[in-house]
Amino acid sequence: MVDSVAMKWSKPDLNQHWRSYGFCSVDIETTGLEFQKDEVISVGAINITDGRFSSVGNFYEEISPVNKPSISSIQVHGLRGVDLESARPVDQVMSEFVTHIGNRFLVTHAGWVERGFLSAPLKKQGYKFPKNIIDTAALARFSGYADESSDHEPSLEFLARKLNLPVYAPHHALGDAMTTAVVFLALVSEIEKTQEVLTLKKLLELSQ
Repeated sequence: MVDSVAMKWSKPDLNQHWRSYGFCSVDIETTGLEFQKDEVISVGAINITDGRFSSVGNFYEEISPVNKPSISSIQVHGLRGVDLESARPVDQVMSEFVTHIGNRFLVTHAGWVERGFLSAPLKKQGYKFPKNIIDTAALARFSGYADESSDHEPSLEFLARKLNLPVYAPHHALGDAMTTAVVFLALVSEIEKTQEVLTLKKLLELSQ
C-alpha cells in the first residue's frame, strides 16, 4: 500500500508546464503546536485544475482527538472538545483524505506544519506524506512578497492582503485552504512572467 500511494502522489516527469498537473491546497487545525503530543482536529483541501480552483467537490472533515484542544488553540480556531465529539477518528479521515488527493500535488502555506502533523497519522495507515509539495511561503519569498530580514514565515492572511486577494474564513481549515489556493495562483502568475516556461519541477525547486 505504501508503494502504491507513494506512486500515486508523485509523477516521474516533472518537466511539463505546471498547468498540466492537478494540485490540492491543504490546511489543518490542531489541538496545539507540539508535533509529539498534539493532534490534527480538522483538515481542508481545495482542488486546483488547469490553473483554477473549484468551490465544489472539495474536502473538509473534523477529527475526534484523543486529548481535548488546548485553550490557546481554541482561541485560534474555535473548535472545542464538545464540538468534536461526533467527529470521526483520524484513521478513517486520513484514509479518505489520501483517496481525495489522488495524484494531485499538495500546496501548503509553511508546509512544515502539515508535514509535521500529518506524517504520523498517515504512516499509521500505511501512507507516506509526499516528498514533493509546493509551499506558498517559499514562493512568496522568491517573489519578493515577504520580509527577507525576518526569520518568520509570512502569514497567509498577510500575503493575501498584500496581493489584494480575499481571505476566506481565517483559521478554519477549509477557509485557509481556499486562501492558500488563491495565493498560490497569484504567486505563480507573478513567477510565470519571469520564466520562459514555468514547469512543475521549477515550482518544486522554489519551494525547497
